[in-house]
Amino acid sequence: MNKKRREIDRLTILAGAGKTLFSEVGVRYVIPRYQRAYAWEEKEIEQLIDDICDDNDPKRDYYIGSLIVARRKADDGVEYEVIDGQQRLTTIYLLLQCLLDEGYFSRGEVSVGEALSFDCRSKSNCTLAYICGDARKSEGKEELLDQSILLAVDIIKKKLAREFGDRVEDQKKFVDRLKYVVLYRIEVPEHTDLNRYFEIMNTRGEQLEQHDILKARLMNYLDDACEREAFARIWEACSDMTGYVQMHFSVEDRVKLFGQWWSDLPSENALRELCKGKRRSEGKSDGLDITEIIDSKSKEEDEDGTQEERDAEARFESIIDFPYFLLHVLRVFCRAERLSMDGAEELGSLLDDKLLLKDFDKVIAYCEKRGDKRIKDVKRWFACTFIRFLLRSRFLFDKFIIKREHIEGDQEGSWSLKELRVYKKGPRYVNTEFGYYRERGKEQKSLERNRECLMIQSALRVSYTSPKVMHWITRLLVWLLKNESECAKLTSKAERIAAEAVAEGFFEKALEEMRAYDLRKYKSENYAFGVRTPHIVFNYLDYLLWKKAKKTHKDFVFEFRNSVEHWYPQHPSDGSIEPWDERDVFGNLCIISRSVNSKFSNLSPASKMDTYRGMVQKGSLKLRKMGEKIDELRKKERPGVAAKLWRQSECAKHEEEMIRLLCEAVRKAIEEE
Repeated sequence: MNKKRREIDRLTILAGAGKTLFSEVGVRYVIPRYQRAYAWEEKEIEQLIDDICDDNDPKRDYYIGSLIVARRKADDGVEYEVIDGQQRLTTIYLLLQCLLDEGYFSRGEVSVGEALSFDCRSKSNCTLAYICGDARKSEGKEELLDQSILLAVDIIKKKLAREFGDRVEDQKKFVDRLKYVVLYRIEVPEHTDLNRYFEIMNTRGEQLEQHDILKARLMNYLDDACEREAFARIWEACSDMTGYVQMHFSVEDRVKLFGQWWSDLPSENALRELCKGKRRSEGKSDGLDITEIIDSKSKEEDEDGTQEERDAEARFESIIDFPYFLLHVLRVFCRAERLSMDGAEELGSLLDDKLLLKDFDKVIAYCEKRGDKRIKDVKRWFACTFIRFLLRSRFLFDKFIIKREHIEGDQEGSWSLKELRVYKKGPRYVNTEFGYYRERGKEQKSLERNRECLMIQSALRVSYTSPKVMHWITRLLVWLLKNESECAKLTSKAERIAAEAVAEGFFEKALEEMRAYDLRKYKSENYAFGVRTPHIVFNYLDYLLWKKAKKTHKDFVFEFRNSVEHWYPQHPSDGSIEPWDERDVFGNLCIISRSVNSKFSNLSPASKMDTYRGMVQKGSLKLRKMGEKIDELRKKERPGVAAKLWRQSECAKHEEEMIRLLCEAVRKAIEEE
């Protein structure tokens, strides 16, 4: 018989939406004897309060961890044995008692009472009972009380006094914020091997993350034990962002999912294919075992050649981590399944890993609301469909989205665009192919396309440094799922994404002019954004300059140049030149690293070339062109006339050339779509 699987409960610290941590009638939490005593000190306690206070959006859910519990038999109500998260739970309990003590709210509004207790720790229980009365009256009773708990109370009260004092409005804001602070209570199934659980948790020393909870929740939507097992295998393989996803499966599963050469896009029946393989042993509970979720994160199978494979994997570094990858795949799922979500705006304009569970809840709720009568169990359908998208997207991500590759101790690494194939001698990482079947010169053209695709993607990567704004990854994955067989066009898709960003962020004042480019209408002031010029403009321009003269710029790579520099300085320091009135124009700007920016300081263009020539010649291609112009002018002008080595007229000529190149490329990219 199937055993009942427990739901994962979303709890807030104070009454808000849904269940509240300590206000459920008849619910008690017990810290078992095998747990260590309360041990949080000033650093951990203050960090928890700071995390709650620091969130910029007071009404946005803030996830502070998970609470793993086992249900105990109780004569009245519900009793939970706390098996993970007791330090955080106890601190929250003490925080609420302190807030009551300090008058942040009345005891009629909030009551924690006897909601928390300790097994076989009379001092701890005595202390909790005492705090519920009046924690300030501890004189003469120290020997009966747990000093670590009393110290925590003192730390909390001092922290509250420093942060809020007597400011009633600030106190109210903090109390209101607690209505949106979320824990997830995960109840382990009956007959869970708790000893195994503790062994694993003591080894890892970590709490479950939001993606762990999401995995457990989605698995709970599946009734079939084999489906759940297959789901878990796919999820765990995809969650390891080191190396390539094929390497996180057994050899048998690699062939089953990715074909003989491990290089085929998994079919849409991947879950079903895995269900034909390994099954749970007879007599094992088919309920969701939370220990397996933890265990799978730490164990490593010894398959044929797996140690060598893991060594090879260490050389690759993903540009995003797993929670953000899940957010990308969720948006891919919405696009593919045509879930409008009111224009998909409900998922927000930013990718935010703190909102992972909330975003998934929104999509699942929308699927249920849509009410497709053909789908009997929407949640089961979602779990099965999403895991398919997850695996297929991860395969495409590994094959077609750039990574950092570290070879022979190279700590910084270099941009890499490779795919995994297995040969008779074993697996190899080769340049991703971008050729067409029966195409002349396929190998050479594929190599050229690979390089171009790597360069435009690395231009996008260094332009959007925060994972919250890497929407270009979503767009490429959406396109690849539809057009994987025509991957030779991927570069054009990436170019269009960059071109659109330049059009929106740079050509906004001259969009009509851009669509029918006419230099007679060109106005420099339309592009005088100074340091506010979007970084994608410089990087896309560098990509165009590189593409135009690949052989000349063989050494050029995109780096994290994140500071916009005035070539002709805003405030000249050497006394040889006078300030310009219009120094924010695009022709006078370049993008450099912050370390180079500090060296350039307020030197004249000529002095920058004389002092830091090597930095200029290894910098962005626009900067190199500006440096070359200095050398060109130096041959024509008298020595020592620094002001004449970068005139406003020369700046204007350079700007017009760059704007023309950008405009023509943007127009072409948009028209060709």
